[in-house]
Amino acid sequence: MTTTDLITADELLQMKDDGFRYELVRGELIKMSPAGHQHGRIALNFTTPLDQFVRANQLGAVYAAETGFKLAEDPDVVRAPDAAFIRRERVETVGQTEGFWPGAPDLAAEVISPGDTHAEVQDKIADWLDAGTRLVVVINPSTQTVALYHSRSDIRILTTDDVLDGGAVVPNWTLPVRDIFI
Repeated sequence: MTTTDLITADELLQMKDDGFRYELVRGELIKMSPAGHQHGRIALNFTTPLDQFVRANQLGAVYAAETGFKLAEDPDVVRAPDAAFIRRERVETVGQTEGFWPGAPDLAAEVISPGDTHAEVQDKIADWLDAGTRLVVVINPSTQTVALYHSRSDIRILTTDDVLDGGAVVPNWTLPVRDIFI
């Protein structure tokens, strides 16, 4: 039987940059491949209008890929979504700190990569929701759909004919789904 040495979020933060992105899943270090060009473009097409709206309306802060969120302790879970939003009140409470954000964002967006398994995507969704993320946006380039998870049972699937609505999490923000995939 092989055992894996578990590490903490602090140990992950202190690791030297080797060109890869890592997440910490129940103390186990998971190496993430660099994103492909389509993945990066789709993430940008989602993040840019969200950031512009949030800034214009002073709603909080939008974070780009590679920002780590410490979702659980002992064993530690650190996830890095492709985009995240945190309400202004929460940003002001935590302030400017070094390290991973302590807790879940209000919105986390994940762009599915070709190598992601269904189980891996479901694990990420569960980690976000269990930690308190109010809206998980899962963008699927292969089907050109967007799944909105408010809980494990409150899920809405959008197609390129639909408009994504930020609802209570990002009030009055909308984005045509087709614009994510251009």
